[in-house]
Amino acid sequence: MTSSGLSLPAMPTTVIWHESMLAYNFGPSHPMSPLRLDLTARLARELGLFDLPTVSLAEPFVPDDDRLATVHDRAYIAAVRAAGEAPAAADQAYGLGTEDTPAFAGMHEASARLVGGSVAAAEAVLSGGSVHAVNFAGGMHHAGRGKAAGFCVYNDAAAAVARFLEAGASRVLYIDADAHHGDGTQQIFWDDPRVMTISIHESGLSLFPGTGFANETGGPGAEGTAVNVAVPAGTSDAGWLRAFHAVVPQLAQAFAPEVIVSQHGCDGHAEDPLTNLRLSVDTQRQAALTIADLAGQLCEGRWVATGGGGYNVASVVPRSWAMLISAAANGGIRCSTPVPGAWRQYVQEKHGITVPELMGDGADTWWRSWEVGYDPNDAIDRTVMATRKEVFPLHGLDPWFD
Repeated sequence: MTSSGLSLPAMPTTVIWHESMLAYNFGPSHPMSPLRLDLTARLARELGLFDLPTVSLAEPFVPDDDRLATVHDRAYIAAVRAAGEAPAAADQAYGLGTEDTPAFAGMHEASARLVGGSVAAAEAVLSGGSVHAVNFAGGMHHAGRGKAAGFCVYNDAAAAVARFLEAGASRVLYIDADAHHGDGTQQIFWDDPRVMTISIHESGLSLFPGTGFANETGGPGAEGTAVNVAVPAGTSDAGWLRAFHAVVPQLAQAFAPEVIVSQHGCDGHAEDPLTNLRLSVDTQRQAALTIADLAGQLCEGRWVATGGGGYNVASVVPRSWAMLISAAANGGIRCSTPVPGAWRQYVQEKHGITVPELMGDGADTWWRSWEVGYDPNDAIDRTVMATRKEVFPLHGLDPWFD
């Protein structure tokens, strides 16, 4: 089954971007290089996405502590601010100053600005000025209420969800397509039945953070609102798409959200150096198109999308997130669209990297629909069924047939 040719209507879309977001920088040897953001913005501009009549550019802001405290403990916020003022004295009890999340000067402001980007995206949707909004610099999903982890200091996606709740939403769906489990966002909303978090990720048996199994389903009174699909290492396009489509649309329809917030880490790509999945840009585009379609079906299009992980900073991340922007704005970028020559030349001359000639990888995005049956000998089917058995009955769904 495939829907790669899915045609979505053009939607008023706000894209959050400003070069000040490059200040989120753990240093030249760290995998999360701000170069990935710079190259994404340059590629989107070369593709004409920023000039589309449906697209508005907006800048992030640095939110105050009250806004950050909607998802983080105040003692933790104070520790982040102190770490930014004296990086050598960062308190590792809060996950700061570690190898994964080193402290750096100005850490509080740089990290908070990413939160301001996702909150600004939520505000654009709440105002009615845009139906879709994208903050590709966001998606810091490992940050918990009181601790940094996995390159993430403040959880901007969670702050966007909290802004929708503050505005009166009673059901917000969060979908996490990163290769890593969205543990911080899950933890923040663990006890909140108004928020469903769905994370499809490489199994914690083989990848950080070692969590995100099918039996993690939410706290007391919120059972069934934490959903985890832990696919095995080595999962490729067909298996990942099968798992996604066997869980996400069914639960989205049952939950009936008023808005969707999604995280589009592209570190599941086959050429990403930090994970063990084997996905293509084509599949990452397909996931964005499907989420856009679900938003159109279920919540009048309201959708905020963020970036996330992604450590092949030139060949993969810019193409994947330009595809995300295009999916949000219906910019018409397809896998067969040529990568602009000027951008390819810039990357080669400035950074010495040869990048692909096409926006996609030429992958086949066919997947085997769950409707054709469950194969107990297939490791992906087993993990999907584990999730469906844990969660589907809590929403009145049959794990075998729905």
